[in-house]
Amino acid sequence: MITSSSSVWAEYKFSNPFKFTMHQSLFAIIGVLIMFAVSKVDYKLYYKYANKILLIAIVLLILVLIPGIGIVRNGSRSWFGIGAFGIQPSEIAKVSLIIFVAKYLSKNDKNMDKIIAYSLPILAIIMFAFLLILLEPDFGSGAIIVLSLIVLIFTSNIKISFFVKLGFLGIIGIVGLILIAPYRMARIVAYLNPWSDPLGSGFQIIQSLYAIGPGGLFGLGLGNSIQKHFYLPEPQTDFIFAIISEELGFIGIVILTTCYIVLFYQVIKLSLCTKDLFGKYLSFGLIIELVLQTLLNLLVVVGLIPVTGVTLPFLSYGGSSLLTCLLMIGIILNIEKNNNMV
Repeated sequence: MITSSSSVWAEYKFSNPFKFTMHQSLFAIIGVLIMFAVSKVDYKLYYKYANKILLIAIVLLILVLIPGIGIVRNGSRSWFGIGAFGIQPSEIAKVSLIIFVAKYLSKNDKNMDKIIAYSLPILAIIMFAFLLILLEPDFGSGAIIVLSLIVLIFTSNIKISFFVKLGFLGIIGIVGLILIAPYRMARIVAYLNPWSDPLGSGFQIIQSLYAIGPGGLFGLGLGNSIQKHFYLPEPQTDFIFAIISEELGFIGIVILTTCYIVLFYQVIKLSLCTKDLFGKYLSFGLIIELVLQTLLNLLVVVGLIPVTGVTLPFLSYGGSSLLTCLLMIGIILNIEKNNNMV
């Protein structure tokens, strides 16, 4: 799908229709090797080194904000890299925070109802990391990380009333973030009525819907997308699902979503059946991050929520995203291997 969705743009920009395919193939090979390597590493080592792993991630989030070290792409200083190859520290932070929170919850599971002593400190660490990601700015990645960790904390022994209060604060915070950044407000307006600015803020979602609409039952056929011909901007990234819908139709969508559902179901079942508390929290945290990222991407592409700039796990073009997803699966495979199930 990356080959199909990116070929026209790659031919125009690089005179090579397989430019993006070659880059993603390299990352896919490296990612699979990392997945198999990580699947052999005892996940309990992450418990031992969770604090150091998080510290490294925080340092990287700070370094990427420094001009000359961090690279600006698409208006965000959120990359390390050379040329076309880059790594996002926010992806590293994503896994690091899940590991750290999983360790924290497994140690303090019975004390999480004590808000000031146990709940607020972990939330403060999460919000500090979120603030660093927001400074890039990368609201989409930051929001996914925070939502995933909040859901993970929600599964611990914490008071529901605290989450209700936290929800109100979260709503106020989101409104504030929208008001201080005009481009976010433009995305909200585009979400409510894309045709109010069809050549500006509403352009991408309109072109996405134009791709999804003609797909029908069987699609236009692999490689036959119309929208990838300079209508839908960079269709190989966040909006690759629109091209899948256009070319493979409803049948293709059903097959794809079934694959995601099977993966999510199997890992959630693993999490529920794992005896070790750290392994339980870690596997659930990793899969809930993938679930939320997938849902957010699909909801954006079909126009149900404002554009957030979140990739579709395993499918969107992007080395950092693919490596992180495969790393997560490697950790989950090791948890399955090293745990006696209930």
